[in-house]
Amino acid sequence: MRTRILVVDDDAKITSMLKRALTYEGYEVEVASNGHQALALAANQPDLIILDIMLPGIDGLAVCRQLRAHSDIPILMLTARDDTADRVLGLDTGADDYLVKPFALEELLARIRALLRRRSRGKEAEILQYSDLSLNTATREGKRGGRTFTLTAKEYELLAYFLQNPLRVLTRDELMTRIWGYDFSGESNVLEVYIGYLRAKLEAGGEPRLIQTVRGVGYVLKEQQP
Repeated sequence: MRTRILVVDDDAKITSMLKRALTYEGYEVEVASNGHQALALAANQPDLIILDIMLPGIDGLAVCRQLRAHSDIPILMLTARDDTADRVLGLDTGADDYLVKPFALEELLARIRALLRRRSRGKEAEILQYSDLSLNTATREGKRGGRTFTLTAKEYELLAYFLQNPLRVLTRDELMTRIWGYDFSGESNVLEVYIGYLRAKLEAGGEPRLIQTVRGVGYVLKEQQP
């Protein structure tokens, strides 16, 4: 099941950008443009909320207070206010982290991953394993031999699917449908790009290749033949 993120901001350009970027990273995204919508959608128990402070109707601080009265969903606040007092107020209200606009998308994604890892530590982990490769489903960290590596949301989803289906040839269409749904055209090279990302992490210590290309068909997770 995909990680679900609720984005709350009254700026349509920001919500559109974040929805596009987060969907590309493998998250399922809902959007709210005011505090009332945010509280209604938060009832669906998303895995994380990105919450702007300056909202029409109920502002972000009030939304945060109401959510914290009954929920421990991680909340990342976005705001144009960069004074220390404003940051402290946001954190004291119950936010888990605070990011000032304008922000770099890479930093936002890193903070999201950190908040999700922190929340998952209390959950029971499942270890997916093949050969000397393993994946912890709670921390979303991979390990090859004695080397540990981190994964983006989409890299994790793709590697987990390979580890759930070792030695089985996975067609390009199957992987595109399973990981990206129907948001990308058949001509997109996004799968090849992410296979490259995974191979770089899996082979960073000089290890032999585990994700093999089946020419004209797709990919398979298996050890190289001598």
